[in-house]
Amino acid sequence: QVKLLESGGGSVQAGGSLRLSCTTSGHLFRDITVAWYRQGLGKEREAVASIFTGSGLTNYVDSVKGRFTISHDGTANSVYLQMNDLKPEDTGMYICACQLVPRKTWDSGRYTYWGQGTQVSVSS
Repeated sequence: QVKLLESGGGSVQAGGSLRLSCTTSGHLFRDITVAWYRQGLGKEREAVASIFTGSGLTNYVDSVKGRFTISHDGTANSVYLQMNDLKPEDTGMYICACQLVPRKTWDSGRYTYWGQGTQVSVSS
């Protein structure tokens, strides 16, 4: 069974940084797509970034480009999200998702496996 476990959330002031981790298990880590989504209180879930674990190709939504960096470590079966220059609008539950193919999509319905999330709070 595929499982995803997020960690690294917390509370920071605007301009601060956090590094989120998503550790996967139960499948081959190679040639899959792992994405980070976030959902603020009373808001819809939105995509943040994704990575193909085979090629390392990354994708970002415009609102985080230049501030967030997604990366992976195949030996640890993990994907990371380095978040710099955080803003209050980045506040939300950050959730890791996985699809077992290398596919570029923000369609959350394509992602089969989801974690429970880790909370990020940014104060002004």
